[in-house]
Amino acid sequence: MSGRRAYALVFVLALGWAGLLAALIEQPGYTDAYYYYNAAERWVGGQGLTDPYLWTYLDAPDTLPTPAFHYWMPLTSLLAAGSMALFGTHFGAAQIPSALSFAALVTLTYALGVAVGGARRHGVLGALLVAFGGFYTPFWTTTDAFALYGLVGAGALVAIGRGKCAGALPPAPREKVRRSSAAWRWYVLGGALSGLAHLTRADGVLLLGVLLAVALWPRPRAHWRGALAGLLAYLLVVLPWLVRNWAQFGAPLPSGGLSTAWLRSYDDLVAYPPNLRAADFWAWGAENILASRWEAFRNNLGTFIAVETWVVLGPFALGALWARRKQPFWWGGALYALGLHAAMTLVFAFPGYRGGLFHSAAALLPFWAVLSVLGLEAGVGWLARLRAWPRAQAQRVFSGAAVALAVALSLGVLSARLPRWNANGDFYRTLADDLPPDAVVMVNDPPALYYHAGLAGVVVPNADPSVLPQIARQYGVTHLLLDVNRTAPFTRLWSGSEQRDFLRLIRVYGTETPDPADDRRLFELVLQERSEP
Repeated sequence: MSGRRAYALVFVLALGWAGLLAALIEQPGYTDAYYYYNAAERWVGGQGLTDPYLWTYLDAPDTLPTPAFHYWMPLTSLLAAGSMALFGTHFGAAQIPSALSFAALVTLTYALGVAVGGARRHGVLGALLVAFGGFYTPFWTTTDAFALYGLVGAGALVAIGRGKCAGALPPAPREKVRRSSAAWRWYVLGGALSGLAHLTRADGVLLLGVLLAVALWPRPRAHWRGALAGLLAYLLVVLPWLVRNWAQFGAPLPSGGLSTAWLRSYDDLVAYPPNLRAADFWAWGAENILASRWEAFRNNLGTFIAVETWVVLGPFALGALWARRKQPFWWGGALYALGLHAAMTLVFAFPGYRGGLFHSAAALLPFWAVLSVLGLEAGVGWLARLRAWPRAQAQRVFSGAAVALAVALSLGVLSARLPRWNANGDFYRTLADDLPPDAVVMVNDPPALYYHAGLAGVVVPNADPSVLPQIARQYGVTHLLLDVNRTAPFTRLWSGSEQRDFLRLIRVYGTETPDPADDRRLFELVLQERSEP
């Protein structure tokens, strides 16, 4: 089979698997995916890039609705909106860009495996590991950034590696690298894809840093034109969005995301008023800071082992990377992996281990998959010589076992996630029947509330309930819904052991079951009108 036909076959098979995954997911399922879908739907519906809710008070405006994406980045929603404009305003249409991105990501992995491994089996095995991505599997085809970021991020890293090697795979001799005039074209592609990655996730800007570092080290004069070309390509891609942000927020990039470096707990993401300041963080004390970073390190190490490298393949991937440490093609991937894990552990610790690393490591999955295959093959070959096994047969057996493990892990995660995702809208539809159509609800998950009930809202704050009248007057909040995921200051209100004179309990849900996880309490806000001075 010719190379082009093989790539086409891989893409078609991966797209078929993506279609099945998409069909199994009936609705976005969780906050991030709801947010991206809602933004796309409102844009297609002529309401602009706006949000009818607040899920964080960082950089929050004074009124609702608010300009969208004052924290997250827009490309996932923009592509979903384009798909819905073509195929109809529904969740299935919004999934199409994710499905296509996933199929392209699998195909990229196949191409990478064939190129650096030198045999088609390396591409096939790597592609199967990404197709059955373990913990990633349920997330590939919902309306979140996983597949898209994985594709453009991995594509940027491949382009950066090709630029460092003057476009050659496997890496060209040093003399060819120094003299080639083709390298800058790969850096242009790497810069453009880094821009797309940044428009997908804020931490995608790390890829630009990787490009500049790889291009300029250790001989800046050899590749400074490529570095400059990559930077210009990046700026060309992101400039329209930076201009839009300046018009909406008065800054090219809102500061809320960067301020999460000063979080002292994950719930501080919804603190009201937002009080993320460097001075408060350092006043927290060295013991607390170190403990929080140790917690992030432990969790992020678990993400590397279980999520990024399929539980058992991490040592093989790292071993293969170490064996290729002198090959410039791999430097970008290695630097991105180190930089990403360091940033999500030492700087953005709480959002990092609560999902940031999980999202952004999708760009590393093709590299880990191919390196795992190469490392496993080398390790089994060494063991075969030691035990006098038939080498080829042993490699097939162990490679097949690795793929079988990935399949089993993927199916297990799917079976655990999908029932909860597909059923989580039932309560919101019940709630909509109990509220007036113009209600504005303070709730744990405003994007889910809007998707299922069409109601505006704000998030339950990490603050004393005494701030509710202030928030209600500012954003027109009429009701409060508390569930098991409330912030700590609202625990007594949720349990019924506390009352406030500005809250009137109107309904309690979940008392018919012994499970406290489905207990919810719905309050109406009763506010005293402020007297005129």
